Amino acid sequence: MWILMGAVAVASLGAVFIYNSLIAKKNQVQNVFGSIDALLKKRYELIPNLVATVKAYMRHERALLAEITEARARATSGRLSDEQQVELGGAVSRMLTSIMATVENYPELKASRNFMHLQRTLNELEEQISAARRAYNAAVTEYNNAVEMIPTSIVARLMGYKKKRVFEIEEDQWRSVDVGHAAEARSN
Repeated sequence: MWILMGAVAVASLGAVFIYNSLIAKKNQVQNVFGSIDALLKKRYELIPNLVATVKAYMRHERALLAEITEARARATSGRLSDEQQVELGGAVSRMLTSIMATVENYPELKASRNFMHLQRTLNELEEQISAARRAYNAAVTEYNNAVEMIPTSIVARLMGYKKKRVFEIEEDQWRSVDVGHAAEARSN
């Protein structure tokens, strides 16, 4: 009788431990994603200033400026899922990289104090976003391991937990930007 009660007690404590660890991992993922979300919102707040600053100089890049303004509007609409926010964040990063590469063709813009300040601020935000993405990926990996490994996978399945996607760097972000080609493509 005592052995059975002891086995039930150990199993119950194990289930509570597994449940609590899964909840902690899920909350950690949400917490880190919240940090990324806050940083992305800061970046989206800077976009109108960037567009206004470069608009006067970049006559041939109006399509890019309109595209980034539209992306900002979608991002700040509040109607995007976590997955869509991740995808849009990557698209905005690519557009910002393209704008910064195109700036090389406008020496007077590069010399503008307002633009230089915006560029520094964006660079700092991009570094913070990159660090937050690494923290998010670490939290998601730990969560995914718990969701997939036995015995936590059994409890995770009962709780309806599923694997989450990590932030991945898209192939075109691995290549360095060809400034001359970017400007040529915009002028066509």
